[in-house]
Amino acid sequence: MKKFILMLAAVTGLLAVQSAKAQNLQLFYDTGRNCATSTVEMFRPDSFGSTFFFVDMDYSPKVVGAYWEISRELNFWQQSKVNWLSIHLEYDGGLDTSAGSFNNAWLAGLTYSGHSKDFSKTWSISAMYKLIPGTVHANGSKQVHNFQITGVWNINFAKGWLDFNGFVDFWREPRAWQNTEYILMAEPQLWVNLYQIPGMEKVRLSVGGEVELSYNFVKPGFSVMPAVGLKWNFN
Repeated sequence: MKKFILMLAAVTGLLAVQSAKAQNLQLFYDTGRNCATSTVEMFRPDSFGSTFFFVDMDYSPKVVGAYWEISRELNFWQQSKVNWLSIHLEYDGGLDTSAGSFNNAWLAGLTYSGHSKDFSKTWSISAMYKLIPGTVHANGSKQVHNFQITGVWNINFAKGWLDFNGFVDFWREPRAWQNTEYILMAEPQLWVNLYQIPGMEKVRLSVGGEVELSYNFVKPGFSVMPAVGLKWNFN
């Protein structure tokens, strides 16, 4: 706990800069890796579709890694009967002080999305072609052409007190250090919204956490890494 408090103090200034135009700011203590992680997240719909990005930074207590994704849904036909279908464009990339730079990835595909009448439940699934120029097989051969399927969901329930959200990714990316091509990763989150307490409506704070579930991502096989966290909502 002492180490977590020191990490929190060390990254406060960085988070203030990151959150200038964010939708929410999350800070986790990763019990599996014994480090802190900040996440800045933004989603903005507009008349042509929507834009989403997030930036993860790991601290131990200095910055030891960073990762970001930015995606754009193009939907020029929002008033038509097929407004549930969008063109999806995305870029992923990052770095780690011990592992070096992550492979840059460019993705393009289609997204199906939906929501309940009151928007308390939203979901989407994307099927994409994934170009990873740095992909290398264990035998040394390159395989830059890959695919990815992504599902995203958000459920607000218990009269606004709870949020259950997250994503699941399944993609192909041969790794030089392992003999597998297929990777699965999911991060379900559960948040308790403290701003539902009478008199705390302006304190847009949530407490909760996430569980990172992965298969062949960090290491061969299945991994579970829980994290506890805080989230400040800017909207």
